[in-house]
Order: sequence, then structure tokens, then C-alpha cells
Amino acid sequence: MTTLIGTSGFSYKDWVGPVYPQGLAKSEWLSFYAQEFPTCELNFSYYRIPSGRTLEQMAAKVPEGFLFTVKAFKGITHEREEPEPQMEQFAAALTPLIEAKKFACLLAQFPYSFHANQANRDYIKRVREGFEGLPVVVEFRSREWINERTFDELRALDLGFCCVDQPRFENLVPPVAVATGPVAYVRFHGRNYQKWWQHEEAWERYDYSYGDEELLEWLPKIRQLDQESPLTLVYMNNHWQGQAVGTARQLKTLMEETD
Repeated sequence: MTTLIGTSGFSYKDWVGPVYPQGLAKSEWLSFYAQEFPTCELNFSYYRIPSGRTLEQMAAKVPEGFLFTVKAFKGITHEREEPEPQMEQFAAALTPLIEAKKFACLLAQFPYSFHANQANRDYIKRVREGFEGLPVVVEFRSREWINERTFDELRALDLGFCCVDQPRFENLVPPVAVATGPVAYVRFHGRNYQKWWQHEEAWERYDYSYGDEELLEWLPKIRQLDQESPLTLVYMNNHWQGQAVGTARQLKTLMEETD
């Protein structure tokens, strides 16, 4: 069983100084990141379907054994109108990562407005069919999905469930640890209650530094996931000014200290 810890994204201008040395070329950021972390969740693919060439170039910048998670395009998860051609194009673009053995899984993150009804359950099956043969992890935003029926359906479709740490609002997904597929998955979004719903800039939601005691809550859960799946991926999404890197280091240290 393997647990890998990384961050959600690596290409942030506000990481220059806190993470990347001043003057380090942007083209070198990924290689620099990969010297310390064994995995990264790519988020740019949410905004546009990546080209195979782009992913091939990224694979060349990281060492053997490094794994990428790629977030699904918003047309597939948020707009959801005739997604099959988009899924076909997206899956084809992943080929260089798969051939290089640097592909971990696809993250399909659905919006809060994606409710637990039959139409959406059927849509998840379409996503599974569209990405047939690929490891896929599903992230829900609404608490109404969090029940045994959902977990059983994900298992039947061989889809992973994305566990999350975020503000404990009543309508959001609580911090449950469940493995339903070959990849167990955890995303730390931060617990910025004040800015979660009301913010001017998207990054404000993720402006948060974790305390040790908050991360210690997750250690038994991560170890449980590690027992249940061949691969467990943990990503820090509190990315503003490199806080995600600090949190990833913090969690790694806590895991080593409590082994």
C-alpha cells in the first residue's frame, strides 16, 4: 500500500518567494516541485482540455515514479451537455502520461448544485463509460451524496470517492474517510469559514494554514484508506502563497513521527 502527498496545482505566481526561488524560470517550476513531492494534482485541465503534447512535456520534467492526477474538464462535470466527445478527447490526451507510467487517476469534481437524484446518478454512469478502463475519482460538494447507497454505487462502477477536509458547514461533505475504488483520495481545502461562501477572489477561499491538531485528526483515516486501497493520494488545496506546500510538509512530518 502506498500513500503519496502533494499539492493541488504547482503553477502559482504567488509561490515565487514562499516556494520557488526568485529568478527561477517558470518552465523550471515543475521540476523544482518534483524534487520534493512525488505527485501533483493538475487543475488547469478543468478550464481547458489539455493537449497530449502538453502532458508529454510535463511528464518529461518529473522523475520516474512521479504521478499526476488530472482534473476533468468543466464541460464534463459542470456543464454536462453531450460530454462524450469531450471525454473521448480528454482520454486521448492522457495517453503520454499513461505510457510514461506517470498517470494516477482522473478527478471528476462535481459542483454543489449536482444533487443526489436519479438523473445525476445516471450521469455518473455515463462518465464511467466515457472513461472506461481509466481510474476515476469522484468529488461531491453536497452532503446529500454522503451515504451507503452512494458508496455502494461507486464501488459497483469501480469509481473512487474523494474524501475532503473543508469548513464543517451542515450542507457540505463532512470529513468521512471511505475508499470505494483502486485509488483512495483526500483533498484538504482549508477551513476558512469566513471566506468560503463570500469572497471577491477565488483564492481567498483557500487562504488557510492548518494547525497540527487539525491534521492529526486525519492520520488514522489516511492509514485506514492506505489499508483499503493499493494507492492513496493526499493533496493540499490551500494554495494561496504556498500554504499548501507547508501543509504537505507538515502532514508528512506528522505521519513519520507517529509511525
